[in-house]
Amino acid sequence: MQLSPDPHELKRTVMISMFAAVAVVLGIIETLIPITISIPGAKLGLGNIMVLTCLVFFSGKDAVMLIILKTLLTSFILGTFSTFLFSFFGASFSFIVMYVMLRFGKDQFSLIAISVVGGITHNIGQLVAASLVLGTTGIFYYLPVLLISGVVTGIFIGMATRYLVASLRRIGLFDSMGVKLQ
Repeated sequence: MQLSPDPHELKRTVMISMFAAVAVVLGIIETLIPITISIPGAKLGLGNIMVLTCLVFFSGKDAVMLIILKTLLTSFILGTFSTFLFSFFGASFSFIVMYVMLRFGKDQFSLIAISVVGGITHNIGQLVAASLVLGTTGIFYYLPVLLISGVVTGIFIGMATRYLVASLRRIGLFDSMGVKLQ
């Protein structure tokens, strides 16, 4: 006798995969946007719109899976092992802080505030990775520039996420999936 998969679990897996695909495409699109001010290590982080949206609608475990998929696929397509390492450290730091803020302080923090803190901690995570690779903490001289970058991009990503979450709630995409909306 063959057991059929749980339809809610299957839909959840498909949605996480779709979120990952959109995050990778946004990462690729981001590389095509000409930035007039070149700040090494700073970027918009468009794929993080999907990570924060995932945190709103799904579990932390689902968001971790999304981060792993997004980071691996984007690194394979666009980067190198060091790109993966820096992205993974940044994404991990960012995830932990955003997860805690959203789960334990969702009434105290807006999506924009969560995104700003996520952007800042992402940059700190990347500096930690660079420090480990280079074997020096001297790289942290660059922290003030990346903090400003994290705030600016965090505001943008938070606004985009707020709009996407509201749109997804309005169309009821998750209503039939058994997803507990946060």
